[in-house]
Amino acid sequence: MIDAALLNQILVATGMGLVGAVVFAAIGLVSGTDETTTLAPLTLLVVLLGVPPEGVFTFFLAAAVAKHMTHAVPTALLGIPGDTMATPLLQDANVLRNLGVPHIALRKMVSGAIIAAFIAVPLAVLFAVLLAPYGAAITKAAPWIFVVAAVAIAYFSSGRWASVATLVPFVMVIVALQALTGKYGVKLGISYFLGIAIGPLVADLFSVISPAARARMKRDKVRTFSLAPDVKGWSGYFPNPFKVLDRTQVKWTFATAAISSATFVFSPVAMTVVLGELVGSRIKHAYHRLTTTLAARNGVTEATYIAEALIPLIAIGLPLSPVAAGPAAPLFNAPPVFTIDAATGQTHNLHNLLNHWEFLGYGMLAVVLAALVAYPFTMNFARRAALFVSRKVSHEAIIATFVGLIVVISVWEGQLLGLLVILTMGLLGGLLSRAIGFNTGVQFMGYYTAVLTVPAAIKAFA
Repeated sequence: MIDAALLNQILVATGMGLVGAVVFAAIGLVSGTDETTTLAPLTLLVVLLGVPPEGVFTFFLAAAVAKHMTHAVPTALLGIPGDTMATPLLQDANVLRNLGVPHIALRKMVSGAIIAAFIAVPLAVLFAVLLAPYGAAITKAAPWIFVVAAVAIAYFSSGRWASVATLVPFVMVIVALQALTGKYGVKLGISYFLGIAIGPLVADLFSVISPAARARMKRDKVRTFSLAPDVKGWSGYFPNPFKVLDRTQVKWTFATAAISSATFVFSPVAMTVVLGELVGSRIKHAYHRLTTTLAARNGVTEATYIAEALIPLIAIGLPLSPVAAGPAAPLFNAPPVFTIDAATGQTHNLHNLLNHWEFLGYGMLAVVLAALVAYPFTMNFARRAALFVSRKVSHEAIIATFVGLIVVISVWEGQLLGLLVILTMGLLGGLLSRAIGFNTGVQFMGYYTAVLTVPAAIKAFA
C-alpha cells in the first residue's frame, strides 16, 4: 500500500511533468527559442509559485527532454536550428534535406534523443552519488572553484581568451550594481539571473530601435521554406526507436550518451560537436555516416543537458556546470525559495530537499512523461506541426510573452531597480555574446563569481 504522502508527491510530480512536457514540446517547434531564455524563466516561475520540490524537478527535466526532441523538427524540416543545442545538427540535417529525406533525419534525431534520455538519468545519478562524498569539501572550496570553473568555461566558449579577459570587467559591473542597489536597501538575485538569460533578446530589441542596426537586419524578400512529403514507415502510434535506428546507430547512441552522462563541466555544444565528429570518423558510408551522426548528436544534447543539471545538483548543490548555471539555475538559486549563501556556500535547494532515490525515481518519471508526449507526437505529426508553426505562429507574440513575464518578476523582486538591472545586464551580456562569443553560460559563472568569490576574496585578503 502506497503511503498517502508519497502518492500525493507522485501525483504532483506527474502533473507538473506533463505540463512541462506539453509546453516545451510545443516551444521546441518554434525555431530559435533558446533554452536559457525559455526554460529558465518558466522554471523560476514554477519555483516562485510554491510548487513542491518533486514537482519543480520533474517539470524541469520533462521540459528539457521534450524540447530536445521537438527541436529536431525545425532543424530537420525547415533548415533552422530549433535552439542553441540544435546548431551542431544543422549541417548534416541540411545535407539530408537536400537529398530529399528530411523525415529520415528527423526520425533518427528523435529516436537517438529518447534512447539517450533513458540512459543518461541513471548514469548521471550514479556519477553524482560517486562524487557526493566529496561534496562537503567542494562546498567549502566553492568560492575558489567558481572562479576556476568560470575561467575554464570561458576558455572553452567560442570567445576563448577574449571571454576569459572579459570576465574581469563583467564581474566588476555586477559588483558595482550590487553596491548601487544595496544603497537603496534592495538586494537582487533573480534580476541578475534573468538579465543574463534574456541577453540576446534584449540586444535584439535595442537593435530594432537603432537605425544602423535595423538597416543591417532588413531583408529584401520573405524567407521561404520547402517541406518534403511525410512518409510513415511504421504501424501504430508509438514507433519503436530501436527499429528506427539500426544496430550500429543504437550502439553509437549508447556510447556517446554514456560518455556525455559522465561529464558536467564542458560546454554542451562542444560535447555535441566533438562526440559527433568521433562517430562520423568511424563510419565510411556517407549516408549512413550522416544518419548515425545525427542520432548520436541529438542523443548527446539530451544526455549532456541531463548530466550537467543532475550531477552538480545531486552531488554538491552548487551550479558548477554551464547548464546548471544557465537553464537549470532556478533549481539551485531562486530566492526566497531556493538559496545559496554567498558567504559560506551553504545551500537550501533541491540538493537538500530530495534524496538520491527520489532524483532517480522522479528523473525517470520525467523522461517517461516526455517520451509519451513528445516522441510519438514528433514522429507522427512533425510535418503538420512545422507547417502550422511556420505559417501561423507569431515569433513576436512569443517574444512579447516572455518579455511580459520577465518584467513582472523583476518588478516583483526589486521594483524599478530590478527592471533597470535586467535591462543593464541583458544589454551588456547580449552585446558581449554577439560580439566576442561571451555566452550566457560564461556570464552565469561570472555572476556566481561576483556573489561568491569576490566576498570571499575580500574577507581573505582584507
